[in-house]
Amino acid sequence: MDVGNKIQLIDRLRLGFAVSVAKGVTLMVRWLGLGAASVLPGSIARRIEPRLLGLLSQQVKNGVILIAGTNGKTTTALLLCTILERQGYRIAHNSTGANLENGLMTALIENADLVGRLNVDYAILEVDENIVSKVLKPLKPRIILCLNLFRDQLDRYGEVDSISKRWTEVISTLPLETVVIPNADDPTLSYLGQQLPQRVLFFGMNEPEQYLEAIPHAVDSIYCPRCGYSLDYEGVYLSHLGDFSCPQCGFSKSKPQLESREWSQILVGLYNKYNTLAAVTGALELGVDRAIIQETIENFQAAFGRAEDLVVNNQRVRILLSKNPVGTNETIRVVTQSNDSTTLLVLNDRTPDGTDVSWIWDVDTEKLVERGGTLVVSGDRVYDMALRLRYSEKSSDSKVNLIIEEDLRRAMAIALKHTPNNETLHILPTYSAMLEVREILTGRKIL
Repeated sequence: MDVGNKIQLIDRLRLGFAVSVAKGVTLMVRWLGLGAASVLPGSIARRIEPRLLGLLSQQVKNGVILIAGTNGKTTTALLLCTILERQGYRIAHNSTGANLENGLMTALIENADLVGRLNVDYAILEVDENIVSKVLKPLKPRIILCLNLFRDQLDRYGEVDSISKRWTEVISTLPLETVVIPNADDPTLSYLGQQLPQRVLFFGMNEPEQYLEAIPHAVDSIYCPRCGYSLDYEGVYLSHLGDFSCPQCGFSKSKPQLESREWSQILVGLYNKYNTLAAVTGALELGVDRAIIQETIENFQAAFGRAEDLVVNNQRVRILLSKNPVGTNETIRVVTQSNDSTTLLVLNDRTPDGTDVSWIWDVDTEKLVERGGTLVVSGDRVYDMALRLRYSEKSSDSKVNLIIEEDLRRAMAIALKHTPNNETLHILPTYSAMLEVREILTGRKIL
């Protein structure tokens, strides 16, 4: 055996050993009822074979589809995965939302055999926006969906401009055949797409009737990414996403690939129209039949915690993940547009949430308080959220019934008790709180 073949054999043996050990860990974790084993197997396999992410992803037959952004990754990935599966493709997907490096590896390991052979047509991987620059080269994605960039966990990530700059630098080094699909309505991403040498397809809204009455407090990119001058907005759909142009240098919104009115949206909330358009643009690029796409949209079921509807003791419950200013403003919009009178807000400050909860002061909680009804507050930072809601009251004769309960299980029981039988209880939790809420409601852990 020559030296080259011997090295390849050693590599294959190491990869197979890493995958086998990871699969053993998965079985053990699930057998002991410790969770879904969506991170630990990848962490252990990575120690055995540091190149595991690249070695597995290069085996994907038709390529990797990477989905990045602050909000909407899990929902968009699940929609695109469902579309491709209905077309008959076999998909590897990090469906639990574990979107750091170990989670990506675990998702690929899940679909590999005991010797590390991967037999899938596509890998759809949602990726945390802060690690995109780390994983692009080993993954070598065929398509990159760039959903949006908002402030999120400032204690970890910093401002959106720094993230965008890193994305542009690393994406521009990828092969020219890579297809990049950015959000045209996000000035930062629209500009990013205009600078890339690769093939770029934009998605976005062209429905002025959906404009907000005013630009909300939680905006991040209202200045021109090219020259720094204040952008002129014809209107905004949510946060800083809208129809814009720069009066100073001429930079303007890129033209979306699709007419947004032609496509219905999945789930509730305008933010899910963006998720729909992103997934549809990707699916059409891959040649999926339009009828299959439309049928999937009409029958789509939410990912856990993302506009997920449950029935608990004959009581309807809707979980709306609310982890940053923009996302929470949009979930509040969903609540205030309903006729339901009871809302549970759960604020945690654990590592998955970000330890800095000052973002709640950028949320338009005034709209939630103005409509009245019952607001139940819980979580690790229950008093921070309660204070924010109190400051949202414009007068001492507020119609809101604010209930503070530190214990989440009791808070949920109180909220359900205050929800009329013909209404839905809306729960707005941060990420770790959402996992707790679902475990209490369903009796099952997710991670």
